[in-house]
Amino acid sequence: MAALIEPARHPDIVDLRELRADDLEPLLTEEIRTWDNTLDWDFAKSADLVRRFVDLRALSGCALMQGRQVIGYSYFVLEDHKGLIGDLYVRRQSRTPEDETRLLGAVLDEMMGTPHLARIESQLMMVDSLPARVLPGARFANSYVRDFMVADLAQADIPQGRVRYRVYVEKWAEHFQEPAAQLIASAYLGHVDSYINDQYRSTLGARRFLFNIVQYPGCGTFFRPASFAAFDPDGRLCGLCLTSMVAEYIGHITQICVGNWVRGAGVGYELLRQSLVGLREAGCRKVSLTVTNSNHDAIRLYQRTGFTTRRQFSAYVWEGF
Repeated sequence: MAALIEPARHPDIVDLRELRADDLEPLLTEEIRTWDNTLDWDFAKSADLVRRFVDLRALSGCALMQGRQVIGYSYFVLEDHKGLIGDLYVRRQSRTPEDETRLLGAVLDEMMGTPHLARIESQLMMVDSLPARVLPGARFANSYVRDFMVADLAQADIPQGRVRYRVYVEKWAEHFQEPAAQLIASAYLGHVDSYINDQYRSTLGARRFLFNIVQYPGCGTFFRPASFAAFDPDGRLCGLCLTSMVAEYIGHITQICVGNWVRGAGVGYELLRQSLVGLREAGCRKVSLTVTNSNHDAIRLYQRTGFTTRRQFSAYVWEGF
């Protein structure tokens, strides 16, 4: 009699709160290595936070289990009426678009069942941007392609440009946070990035965004010496460029924007130039940033200073569920 061939078994989905940090250790070790190899990004501090909250049974999300082995995970956090999917990673040897989508769907099901939740955002840098992928909750979803761009600071051409609006530039200081929040809210009004991240839509949201990038390691360790603010002759903050360190000798531009009244006058380039010079003087070999692919003016500015696209990923937003 011919032997029966059992169909391949789908990995099981379990609640992250049923696991311990030790269960995730092989996966997190691989993810740290993948972030380093793919983006020159030290993911170790973020992995430490995952370990800590998993052991506290305080991290909401799901894991993919193949037998006793964790082969993937995704977690989320809730802020008022919004949910944020913080990460999704499936181990390379087990990774398929189907399993990534299944894991994402499990997390979304849990989030969409949360009372009063009106919006879900995610920017999953370790998930390939696949335009043909059918998203879970597709009828509520919008997706935006984002570019991860990198410049070699040893090769970057960053000459001083001509600023056609009189400004003075100062290194970042904590007391700039309130005018910076007001600037972000006005500069991103109607901008595609305000559809991706609704914190850009209000001064309150922008204040929280600034606090997060200065205080938390999600975008690296804030690096004040290469972060700058520009002021117009009336003393109004009219531009800013903030930086962080995402690995040893690797910088990252966490935020750059200018006021509408100085746009096109070279203020953005001057701020970027000073930040790049500051990072190079600090010993950085490379610098990265992310930008929405449809933001052609910004991409041209970055390409002028030596940035090239290394990777594309998608930002997803679900609303109206």
